[in-house]
Amino acid sequence: MSNIKSLGDITGRTKQTEFETLEPIKTFPEEVTKILDVVSDNLDNIAFLSSEGKLYQTTKKNYHEKLKAFENLPPMKSIASGYHHFLALSNEEKPRVYGWGQNYEYQLGFISNNKRVQKPTLIEPLKEENIDQICCIGFCSFFLNKTTSILFGCGQTSDGKLGKPEITENYAKIQKLHENVANVFGGHSHHTLMIKTDGKLYGFGLNLFGELALGHDNWAFTPTQIKLEFPVEEISKIRIAYRLTSILTNDGKLYVTGSNQKTGIGSDLTEFTQYPQFKNNNTIIQDIDCGYNLFAILTQDNEIWVQGTFDGIRSHNKSVIRKIQTGNNLTNDLSSYNQMKCCDENLIFFFFESNSYLSQDLEKLLKNGYISDCNIQNIPVHKILIETRIGKTFDLIKKYLESNCKLNEIQDLLKWIYCDQMINFKRTNEILNHFGIQNAQKTKLLTNDLKQLLFDEQTSDFKLVIKNEDEDDEEELYIHKFILAARSGLFLNMFQNIEENFQKVKDYSGKSLETIELLISFLYTDELPITADTDQEFIKEEFEDIVEYYQLNPRIPMMDIFEKYSKK
Repeated sequence: MSNIKSLGDITGRTKQTEFETLEPIKTFPEEVTKILDVVSDNLDNIAFLSSEGKLYQTTKKNYHEKLKAFENLPPMKSIASGYHHFLALSNEEKPRVYGWGQNYEYQLGFISNNKRVQKPTLIEPLKEENIDQICCIGFCSFFLNKTTSILFGCGQTSDGKLGKPEITENYAKIQKLHENVANVFGGHSHHTLMIKTDGKLYGFGLNLFGELALGHDNWAFTPTQIKLEFPVEEISKIRIAYRLTSILTNDGKLYVTGSNQKTGIGSDLTEFTQYPQFKNNNTIIQDIDCGYNLFAILTQDNEIWVQGTFDGIRSHNKSVIRKIQTGNNLTNDLSSYNQMKCCDENLIFFFFESNSYLSQDLEKLLKNGYISDCNIQNIPVHKILIETRIGKTFDLIKKYLESNCKLNEIQDLLKWIYCDQMINFKRTNEILNHFGIQNAQKTKLLTNDLKQLLFDEQTSDFKLVIKNEDEDDEEELYIHKFILAARSGLFLNMFQNIEENFQKVKDYSGKSLETIELLISFLYTDELPITADTDQEFIKEEFEDIVEYYQLNPRIPMMDIFEKYSKK
């Protein structure tokens, strides 16, 4: 099953009750295990992008049980949507832009003489441009070349939507709009924000309700600087709805500006103001997103708050924020999900975004207790991993946890240790603070901690012996059993069926020392330290065999990962 679930009704059948569970999305072929993104237009069309780079589309009015990917397309890396159209950017060495949907405002850049384009079609005018980012607002499209910092665009020009004073006719052809642009942000709106290369935030377009945070309600026909009470570098996300703009900072604070008529905050604002509901209660916001008439908030404590129209709570005042009655089942389910997308006024998608394939494999180790060498409250654990993550001796950690923590609190802490996931954010951080770990989600990443163990002789409990092909001698690599057991089916079977004092084994894969070292580095870090001196073609050929030999998780796209790091 894929990594995406919905809250609301994807099929178009209205529900008038509060939601208690997340609904699995079962519309994809079985081989689709990860969805990277989902976007929707205002006509109930929903488009999905899978980790394989394939595009899928359905509609709530004509719901498909099993979706088929669009055919004859290169792999895609990002998607975007406007009111009635979609864009996709290919995952190629020189990315190309594809568009589909309605084109009556020329939002597809004169892609076709047709008013509607049924399937993703190459946008020819951009074929020679190095486009790095795509973005939509309403009936407009934006295309950013981050190398030259030039923003291109097309579509409706009224109300300053393209940041140009011309309002007499739409841009039927793609035009060069603005220079010195570092990033651009759009949404279900008539206004756009962008960060320029001077490190400042600018906005243009409709500002009738203060959505551009300019201190007044006059429209901006050209990019106008926006004042903030925090540095632009602190911005984590910008999400834009109709008449509302929101900013999430790196420390989990939420700022908004705009109107209360659709998705507002209770009163009109013309400058960014910290959201009053969460300003004084130390709530940390994990994610935000907007639909056309819906603004949704996900807190670190797995609470969902919404404003606007959302099925099941239509009787409430839409301009007042309210918490969705989640219940224990939904709260527990949300603990594994850390990203959300609002697709329309009654549908929110949640994604499980594991920090790495490494955390997925270690989660199986924790769940099944494979080759554990100690325990905490009768939970089988692995001493080296516990000590590495907490930075204290195992006996000290065990004594404190068993004396001061409930069983479920220990289980939540172990979830962070093995998987980098926080279920009970406040309590887990309290425990980590006791051990001197502050701001764990930013300062103590799993992959960074395990890099400390890579080929470390002092903490190693196992040796992998590799025959050096160019010489007669052998090389010993210092490894940790828990890593090999978590990531390699070959070693898991070996450790489960051989006595505990088994400390060394010879590698019989027949591959080079360099290949084995690269593989071990990946097992610890999910990264491949490929350099300019690496014989990449030779290593790639060996990798195709060694991945199967070591019985790695078959869902890990090793060849894609190799390609990713070989281009760095």
